[in-house]
Formats: sequence, C-alpha cells, structure tokens
Amino acid sequence: MLKKHTLRTSKHSEFIEVTKTVRQEVKNAGIKEGTVTVYCPHTTAGITINENADPDVKKDMIRRFEEVYPWEHPEDRHAEGNTAAHLKASTVGPSQTIIVAEGNLLLGTWQGIYFCEFDGPRERTYYIKLQADQA
Repeated sequence: MLKKHTLRTSKHSEFIEVTKTVRQEVKNAGIKEGTVTVYCPHTTAGITINENADPDVKKDMIRRFEEVYPWEHPEDRHAEGNTAAHLKASTVGPSQTIIVAEGNLLLGTWQGIYFCEFDGPRERTYYIKLQADQA
C-alpha cells in the first residue's frame, strides 16, 4: 500500500518530524508485523531518523551541514546555485525503512522520522510504503 503526503516547508533548511503521520498510516492499514518505508522523491531534500526529544539536535545538525556544505562556493558550477542542497540530500539519503512489530514502529526511545528540507521553502511530497508480512 502506497500513501502520498505533501507538506509545506517554511525555511531554507529544516527538519520536519513526520513520525505521527507514519504511525497513523500503519494504524490505518492495520499492519501488525511488517515494514514501512518513507521515501522522498526530491534531489534537494531527504529522510532521516534521529533524536526527537531535544530540538537543539535538529538545529545543531542543520548548522553543521551548513559548515560542511556552505551554500555558496566559488567553484560550484550548477546554474541553480543549490549544489550544497544536493550534497546534503545525498548525505542524508532519500528514504528510511522502519520495522513494524506488534502494530508499532520499532523506533528507539528518542528516535523520530524527519523530512529534511535543504532548499526551501516550498511544497514537498513524500511517500509512505506499507508492507505487511505474509502469514
């Protein structure tokens, strides 16, 4: 089962938690055992799993990405000027797969699923692929 979701980012770089949406889709599908994949079809955004307890972690990650991949570099040749966003998205990756066990996402205590925007603000799409284990 494939579910399409859209969201509106509000900043140039931000992490938007989508864990609740993914949990709801698992519940709606009635999956007790299986996997769920969260996928981003954009070259300047990605999906990650990281800490969701301390909001400073997201801020620190964005700051450190900016340090490693500064927005402007004199040797970048990409006409759109967003090479840094492409590098960040490639580093994070386009998807994450999470195990579903006893109807719950098998995430650690402090883990959340994030849509990572690196070239916003804009409207974005992500997909949730739900796969129940075969009995």
